[in-house]
Amino acid sequence: MKIISTNIGDRKEITYKNKKVTTGIFKYPVEEPIFLDKEEVKGDEISDRKHHGGIYQAVYGYSQKHYEYWKPKYPELEWNFGMFGENLTIDELDETKIHVGDTFKVGEAIIEATLQRNPCYKLGVRFNNMKIVKQFWSTTMCGVYFKVIEPGLVNVGDELKQTKSSKTNPTIADLYKQQKEIKGIK
Repeated sequence: MKIISTNIGDRKEITYKNKKVTTGIFKYPVEEPIFLDKEEVKGDEISDRKHHGGIYQAVYGYSQKHYEYWKPKYPELEWNFGMFGENLTIDELDETKIHVGDTFKVGEAIIEATLQRNPCYKLGVRFNNMKIVKQFWSTTMCGVYFKVIEPGLVNVGDELKQTKSSKTNPTIADLYKQQKEIKGIK
């Protein structure tokens, strides 16, 4: 697996249901390396610390392959990597094959897969269409949250080299399916 794009976002104020809300979901590719720190990507806006950032959600990765699925559904959008709020766009990230606890060396950092990404209304705001939230739930293309074991810089072209496998743990897709059942989403 290889990093195709590194993405960060600024704080943005939006109006949702007649209320002002801040978000960091509007992420865009950057040319320089990004620093993966213990609880966040340095320089990246995290507006909702209850659901993003922190030790177990420090870095969000999403697959470049998933873009191929979504682009035809939203041809009117101006597409760029970072559209799903990910910090790392990775060429072949597969939630059905990555297990909780799988650990990777990437650039100077060491990261560990921890959780799935559950979509919220801010993804709908980003896509200018709330349908994306339900469509996102209907797949296992949720992306992967990573814990940062060893902070460091990562850059486009860096490879994720697996250093630990946790095949006895559930996959990220398994966690996502469990969340869907718990929430009663059909």
